[in-house]
Amino acid sequence: MTTTITAPLPPTSTSKRLLPWLVAVAFFMESLDTTILNTAVPTIAAALKVAPLSMKAVLASYTLSLAVFIPISGWVADRFGTRRVFASAIGLFTLGSLLCGISTSIHILVACRILQGCGGAMMVPVGRLTLVRTFAKSELVRTMSFVAIPGLIGPMLGPVAGGLIVGYFHWRVIFFVNIPIGLLGLVMVYLHLPDYREEHPTPLDFGGLILFGSGIGLLSYVLEVFGEHTLNSLEVLAMLALSLFLLAGYGFRAAHTRFPLLRLSLFRIRTFRASVCGSFLTRLGAGGLPFLFPLLYQVGLGYTPIQSGLLLMPQALAAISLKLTIPKILARVGYRNVLVSNTIMLGLLIMLFATIGVHTPAWLIVMQAFCYGFFTSLQYTSMNTLVYADVTPEETSGASTIASTMQQMSISFGVASASLATAFFIPDRFRSTPPEMIHGIHSALLCLGGLTIASTLIFSDLKSDDGNAVSQHKLVQHVE
Repeated sequence: MTTTITAPLPPTSTSKRLLPWLVAVAFFMESLDTTILNTAVPTIAAALKVAPLSMKAVLASYTLSLAVFIPISGWVADRFGTRRVFASAIGLFTLGSLLCGISTSIHILVACRILQGCGGAMMVPVGRLTLVRTFAKSELVRTMSFVAIPGLIGPMLGPVAGGLIVGYFHWRVIFFVNIPIGLLGLVMVYLHLPDYREEHPTPLDFGGLILFGSGIGLLSYVLEVFGEHTLNSLEVLAMLALSLFLLAGYGFRAAHTRFPLLRLSLFRIRTFRASVCGSFLTRLGAGGLPFLFPLLYQVGLGYTPIQSGLLLMPQALAAISLKLTIPKILARVGYRNVLVSNTIMLGLLIMLFATIGVHTPAWLIVMQAFCYGFFTSLQYTSMNTLVYADVTPEETSGASTIASTMQQMSISFGVASASLATAFFIPDRFRSTPPEMIHGIHSALLCLGGLTIASTLIFSDLKSDDGNAVSQHKLVQHVE
């Protein structure tokens, strides 16, 4: 099966140079939206008259929507072309942002966040797929590191912008910020984005989509209601069993159908398996931190939304400062050594946040956040690029789809797990005192840090030369 380019402008060096910036617009929108909302969680919870921990539904519903719809992103891009799908995704994401901004209850807000997720499910994976198909494997580390720099401006500006908006305007303005960015992105896409599509796309696995989407959705709902008193233990266990049965049914179908929704056979590739599975477990531990930090700083320590945003900003600054050095680190140290040692450091740093209390000076919190951002940036870039180390050009679409799906699932489950772990150590999450909130979050951080360290067992399966196809020394040879 071959892939042909049909674009109004030939894929010249200029359009190739602009492509990373176009994809960065999508990354910026998503990262900005998530980090702005995290800072405003306590304020929005008060406005909608719900407990702060209940806001996990607003965060998890978005990432869950991504996980459910990302599996068809590769097929849709192959069938209708990357430019049309990418533009439609940005438009849908922008519309969802507008509707979120005018929501009047947490239930409506969750529904609109799901709509946002439908757009995001096509936006980022298709953008990443376009990069993979445009640039050689030897250029991927440099290209994705470059794309991530504008994308990380969102996390840097998000906490501060969210604090300023909540402090001086209204929390609804948070969602309206995406509208002008989305309109600009639409113009750039139609002018410059290459249009990749398959000449003979495979048929869509509707049965697999139903099984996988239902299983993941039900499993996420179980994590959402677990520990609450809306359902008894028997009902929760029954839904858990049904979700696992649906997912097992999809696994059986994928192994016996010619064109599965997710090509599970890719997990036979060692680098792909280690990257995707290790990334899932790592993000399961670290994915809930953006939700916990604002609660710790605002509800537990009494910081204002603006101050909380400033305390989160060093993490993004560190991530940006490291991006240009990551290719050299990977080329010199190797993927296996980086992922094993860096994952341990990441877990220990998460545990270190459990030492933050009312007497912790702000400068120490800033230093911890900066170090955490440094190691997080190295971890995520390494895992994201290793995915494509040993896959063929025909497998890139399937590999990108699985990697993106697992990533969003882990973030959604990470938020649910962080909230569940915190609620487990808080006697009454609706009327908890600041000391009780601090204790619950500290205990959750210790659990999440241990979970992150456990993912080193997966990365240790790598060999010393794994990932050389996308390492920076290959890039130097290619450029020269």
